Amino acid sequence: MVLTVALTLLSCNRKTVYYRFSHTPVEGWERNDTLTFDVRPMAEAGDYRQEIGLRIDSHYPFMGLSLIVDQTVLPSGFTVSDTLNCNLIAADGTVKGRGLSIYQYKYHLKNIRLDSGDSLHICVRHDMVREVMPGIVDVGVRIDRIE
Repeated sequence: MVLTVALTLLSCNRKTVYYRFSHTPVEGWERNDTLTFDVRPMAEAGDYRQEIGLRIDSHYPFMGLSLIVDQTVLPSGFTVSDTLNCNLIAADGTVKGRGLSIYQYKYHLKNIRLDSGDSLHICVRHDMVREVMPGIVDVGVRIDRIE
């Protein structure tokens, strides 16, 4: 009973306005295969917290992943580009994500200020030396309004 009340209160404080994952090809995510996320116009002006989510499996061959995230605010056309260095596996081989056969991670991007009616076009691609990255199952974007 107490757990149900606590979860209800926590969920009320979080105003998720966007939460989507895109699958990557089973044979591997190619460097030039950009994943796109189109966020509908915001109902309210405010500050928004952004996260990139990753799901990887045991076929991922490296300890980290470098992502480039380009965001275009529409209709202004203002573009922000971030490089996100994701540490997936510790030096001792311990997986830092949550899960059993597929591990999930989340990484915070910079908060963003949006006006009412602004939308976002988000592009995510990997920036690794290897052209095709096996083991990356999904990449996602979550955006929450900060109260």
